[in-house]
Parts: sequence; C-alpha cells; structure tokens
Amino acid sequence: MKGIQFNLKNLYPAIALALLMGFTACKSTKSVTGGEVDSRLSTKRIIENHYANQLEFKTLSGRVKIDYSDGEDAQGVTVSLRMEKDEVIWISAPLGMVKAHITPERVSFYNKLQNEYFDGDFSYLSDLLGTDLDFTKVQNLLLGTAVLDMRDEKYTSTINGSNYQLKPKKARELFKILFQLEPGNFKIHSQEIAQPENNRLLTAEYTYQDISGSVLPNEIHIVALENNENTKIDLSFRSLELNRPLNFPYKIPKGFDKIILK
Repeated sequence: MKGIQFNLKNLYPAIALALLMGFTACKSTKSVTGGEVDSRLSTKRIIENHYANQLEFKTLSGRVKIDYSDGEDAQGVTVSLRMEKDEVIWISAPLGMVKAHITPERVSFYNKLQNEYFDGDFSYLSDLLGTDLDFTKVQNLLLGTAVLDMRDEKYTSTINGSNYQLKPKKARELFKILFQLEPGNFKIHSQEIAQPENNRLLTAEYTYQDISGSVLPNEIHIVALENNENTKIDLSFRSLELNRPLNFPYKIPKGFDKIILK
C-alpha cells in the first residue's frame, strides 16, 4: 500500500469533518442571551462559575451542518454525529463517504471519494495550533468550555463590553491565550490561541441555546489564520438528542491509501 504525502493545509477539510464537533442537545431549544457583568466579581469566582456550569451527559447524537471556506474553495455538508463523553466521537457524512472515529488515544478517518485514510494521534493538530492538544482539549473547544483548564494557573480578569475577559497573569513564551465569558451563564463567548512568532491564530466564537434547562452551543464560528491564509469553519447543530443508547461502528476499508503527514 503506497503512502500519500499531505501537508497541514491540505488536511483542513478533513479536520473540519473529522474533528471539529462534539456537543449536542435535546430537540426543543431556544436561544440564550442576556446577563449583565458584575464588576465586583472576583476572577476566582468567574472561573468557579464557568466550571460549575459544565454539562453532564453520557451520550450525544444528532446532525451538524458544517460550512468551510479557505478563501479559494467553499463547501458545506451535514454530518451525523454520535458521541460518548470523554470516550469517543463518531462522525459520518452522507452515504458513509467520510467517517471518523476519535478517541483519547487515536484520530482515525477515511474518505471513500479519494480511497484514503488517516490513523494516528493528535500531533498534527498540536502542530497546527502551536500547543499540545488532546481529546479533552478538542472536546472543550466544541462544548463552550475553556480549551485550557483555567484552574491550573492564575488569571487576571477585566470587563470587555458585555463580557468578562480573562488572560494568564504570567505571559507564555510560545503562545498567548485569551478567554471571554458571558455573564449570564459563564460559558465561553470567545477563545483565542495565538502563536505570534509563527503567524498563527485560532479563534472560536459561540452562540448558545437552552436545552431543557441546560446551556449548550448553538453555533460555533472558527477562524484559523496561518501565514496570512484564512480558513473559516462554521458549525450549526440541529435535531439533536441527549443520552440515547448508541453504538459506534467503524472499520477502515481494505485497499485504501494511508495519508502520511509531512
């Protein structure tokens, strides 16, 4: 079986389909807005409220509309999603043409249109974003949770417009982190990871919906900049259900060529 050489930019569409999703909800929804900032609230309490408002669930399932654009090409697809929290994310495009199976140990997907597959770890995403990534961090990114655990170091907070803005007290050498939290539910309004020396920037902005009393993302708008190249990925979540019994069938077809990353 021969190998196929790919660089990171060539993998953006596959990443969008295979990785950038991971939340769901029940069927009856309404948008969540409002809340006023409290200038008396300490940074410690803001962070505590953020983690106190995290969703507890076992399984998630539904459909997600993905719109992708890199300035030259644009495409949209609706995929089926199944997820077991902290264990597995399973994604299938129409007719099973693209499938993905992601666990804390492995990232695997195949594409029947090109008869190719990838099976490896999170190293290429870590290189893309300029920071170590794992299953938990990717899951957090997609659930409206801070991608880095804010309880692991000290942060400062300010008020930016109608949101709380937090950043580490001690500046990092390789990358910069910035979080904005909504005052009503203390979920992430936006989060930003920058690696200035390598001209890399990733931002994710969120809107939320109320699902039977639980606050979950409704749409996620992701922008990735690298060397002045701009990639946009928009995710919209529809017809979603919580805590259904699920299975996660996945098998790489025989005869497919393995994607080898540079």
